[in-house]
Amino acid sequence: MRKGRSGVSIELTDVAGQERELLEAFGECQEGRCSCPTDEYLKVASMDVQSHDDRIDIRLEPKPGEDLDTSEIAACLDHTVDSSRR
Repeated sequence: MRKGRSGVSIELTDVAGQERELLEAFGECQEGRCSCPTDEYLKVASMDVQSHDDRIDIRLEPKPGEDLDTSEIAACLDHTVDSSRR
């Protein structure tokens, strides 16, 4: 995970076999129906999700005046990945 001035870039690797579940979960977050144990997604203005072989790239841009907390985002990612393994 890399945080820059204009947002946060995330690269999830080794997701082979989980792509469909993860993409569905991230789609729910994009629609504001996130099941993460945090409200950090409320600060997100846009979320771009790209799937490449066994990797998923996510780009988060905050709403104006908001600052994304990478520790909260990491907790959300852990929750989402763990949920997709069930």
